[in-house]
This record gives sequence, C-alpha cells and structure tokens, in this order.
Amino acid sequence: MAQWTSAVGAGQLARLLGSQQDRPAGPGTRRPPAYRALADGIRLLVLEGRVPVAARLPAERELALALTVSRTTVAAAYEALRAEGFLESRRGAGSWTAVPAGNPLPARGLEPLPPEALGSVIDLGCAALPAPEPWLTRAVQGALEELAPYAHTHGDYPAGLPALRTMIAERYTARGIPTMPEQIMVTTGAMGAIDAICHLFGGRGERIAVESPSYANILQLMREAGARLVPVAMAEGLAGWDVDRWRQVLREAAPRIAYVVADFHNPTGALADDDQRRRLVDAARAAGTVLVADETMSELRLDDDVERPRPVCAFDPAGSTVVTVGSASKAFWAGMRIGWVRAAPDVVRSLVAARAYADMGTPVLEQLAVNWLFSTGGWEQAVTVRRAQARQNRDELVAAVRRELPDWEFEVPRGGLTLWVRTGGLSGSRLAEAGERVGVRVPSGPRFGVDGAFEGYVRLPFTVGGAVAEEAAARLAAAARLVEKGGVGGGEAPRTFVA
Repeated sequence: MAQWTSAVGAGQLARLLGSQQDRPAGPGTRRPPAYRALADGIRLLVLEGRVPVAARLPAERELALALTVSRTTVAAAYEALRAEGFLESRRGAGSWTAVPAGNPLPARGLEPLPPEALGSVIDLGCAALPAPEPWLTRAVQGALEELAPYAHTHGDYPAGLPALRTMIAERYTARGIPTMPEQIMVTTGAMGAIDAICHLFGGRGERIAVESPSYANILQLMREAGARLVPVAMAEGLAGWDVDRWRQVLREAAPRIAYVVADFHNPTGALADDDQRRRLVDAARAAGTVLVADETMSELRLDDDVERPRPVCAFDPAGSTVVTVGSASKAFWAGMRIGWVRAAPDVVRSLVAARAYADMGTPVLEQLAVNWLFSTGGWEQAVTVRRAQARQNRDELVAAVRRELPDWEFEVPRGGLTLWVRTGGLSGSRLAEAGERVGVRVPSGPRFGVDGAFEGYVRLPFTVGGAVAEEAAARLAAAARLVEKGGVGGGEAPRTFVA
C-alpha cells in the first residue's frame, strides 16, 4: 500500500524550486554541488509547507527533464533527502516527502506559536495583539447578565442572535450604507464567513481571483476548498490595486469570486481609495463576479490624518455584486471569534441554509459580549486603545529593523497590523528557517503568494514593541547573517535552482 496521500508534478515542483532566490555569492564563495542545492530546495519547500508531507515526488527521470539536469543529480538529491529523513521510498510506490522524527509538521498557515515556546521564541508569525482590558472582562460580564433568557432556548441561531444582527446592521447604516438585519449573518470569525461564501459561490474547480500577495490563511482555505486561484498583482508599494489589471483578469478569466482586502491590506498595509473601490466594483459587476470585501482591518487606522474611505459595498447599492466580511478578531481580540457577512437577503438566506451542515451557529456568549461592546460604547474605547498600541509597536519595530537591517526595504503603512518587507535579496524561506534557530518566528513571503511568489519577502506584524521589538530585529539580523554564511540547509549557501 502506498504511503503518499497527494502528488506533486514535475512541472509544479520545478516552478516552486525556481521561485527560490538567494543573494549572489560573493567572490571566493564555494557553491554547493548541484545535487545538494536541489536537495536543500526540496527540503525547504517541505519545511515551508509549500510541498505537503506525504506528497509523492516525480520520478527521477521526469524531474531531471523538467529541471534540465542529469538524472544522476536528481538521484543524488533524493538519496540525500532520504538520509536526512525528508524522503521515504519503496519499490513500486515511488518516493514521498516526510519529516525526520522529532521535527514538527510544517504548518501551511500562520498558526499561533505553542504556549510552551513563548518564553524562548519571539513570535512574529501571528498578527494579533493581546486582549484589551478591562473591556474584555466587562464585555463577558455584560454577556453573562444577558444570558439567562437565551439559556431557556435551544441555543442554535444559524443566522446569529437577532440583537447582534440588528446592531451590526445599524452600524452599517450609520456609515451611510442602509442595511437591514436580514442582510447580516453572524459567523465564527472571518474565516468562517469566507469559508461559507466559497462553498456557496465557488465549488471545487471554480476560479477565484485574489490579490497578489494576499492573506496566507485565506489562500490556503481556498486551496483546500479546491479553488483555482488567479493572482492579480498589487500596485507597487502602498498604491493599492492596479484596477486596469483587475479589469483585464476579471474579463479574461471570468472568476466566480474575487477576494480583496481594501482596508489596510494584509500583508502590505495598502489602503484602496474611493475611486479604486468604485472602479473595481464596476469591473466585477460587468464580469458577473462576486466581489468579497474583507473589512477585518478597516478600523485599525493608525495615523489620525488618514481619512477612512467608504466601504466597498457603498458602490454596490443594488447589493448584487459585493459581499462584505467583518470581524471582531483583529480590531478587538483574536480570541473573540465573532465575524459577520453583509450581503443581499437572498444570499444571507442561502448561507444560513447551508450552515446547517457545517457548524450550526456561533457561540451565544461571545455574540452577547460583542453586542455589549457595540451597544455601550466599549467597542470604540477598546479600539482606540488598540490603535494606540499598534501605532507605538509599528514605530518601534520600524526603527529597530531600519537600525539592524538597513538593506531591507519597506514602506510604512498608515494602518493595519503588518509590514511587508523586501529582504535585500535573501530567501524568505531560508530566513524563516534560520529564524527558528535563533529564536524568532517569522513567516516568509511565499505563504502570501500563489505558486512560489514573493520568495524575497517576509511579513512583520505590529505585535511587539520596545525592548522586544529591538531583540526581534537583532535576532532577524542574526538569521540574515546565518543565511548569508550558508548556515541553513547544510554546507555552503544554497544557490538558486532555476528550472
């Protein structure tokens, strides 16, 4: 019986290997043998989760042809991976990826750091701040005071508690977007909302247009749902969307869904202006594409002089094109797993009907806590404190990175929780691996792209400040030196393996 559960084609593996970049070697630097560079490249893809564990690799001859190298080179690379525990083989079943005993399975998203590692590792993987107090405690206490009437019911509210749906609708109306409670569905976080939307509109094999780069966990969610991702490059720096490029992709690829983060984009921090929003909605409407607008970062405006644009749904008054997703997890606390969908009533009804076969509903107590925050003014007070903390962290992290890593390039966003950094020609995947060794956890750029893009980037969240930010930057600098000296992957610095 075969031990592999999926397969990676020769062409796909060649593209992934070709996306790996390294700074050119300096004079006198010895290059590793070609087989070693190939083995290191495959090992990094496994450690990154970009090639899953238990994935069948191409036959030696197939991969040699795809890479235009000798079969001997591929055979030697496979043998090195077997010796290191990253490959297993059996006659008649082929070879499949593995991880050595004692190594953690690579994560394909941005999972939080295990609690037992918090004392020794600085976590720059998860873009989430600690809970704002005393508002979390007050919200839970307020929820408990309101719980009794709901405790006498079955507790299942597939569309969400009526009081919270009404409150969310009123908040949209106050922003100039008339909204009825029937247009709101409460979900288990934004991920739950987007998962439901993808299953309703997408279906296995459907095209979904996504920003490039985009939020890693959402990209993985869509892959797991069987979607065919169509990347659309962001404009340079913080300029936001290239709407002409979007219009072309929507017209030619005709994706069923387009997913965008217009407000302090994750990971770049870009903020789309009103004109970009209007034009993108028009393009989606003309193409018959459902435009999913993720607003989870919308309230995290860090600079006071930044004007908040109108919501994307403001440019879709008929409600036929835009589906909006919101959440309490980024603006308030990641542990408050409350999200919501704003859409046309018939879309909400379809989402609610489909939910019976998924999670049934969202926890009542947490919904009551968010409703307490919205109805008492506690939300605005907590978000004000959250903005101030994120702003201070941003400024201190930026200063530390500029001091320790002057060759790294980035533009400072005016809001959100993330800094998108070009790493001076170093491989983001190798930096992430070296960071684990020196005690700093950072996600590499390819997690935020499609098919190996953004190898020369990392994402840094505004979750640490002060002395911790300085130490994080120092450890990142140590990781960069380790990569430059060839201390990752065994032996000398691995060369770029270009197919």
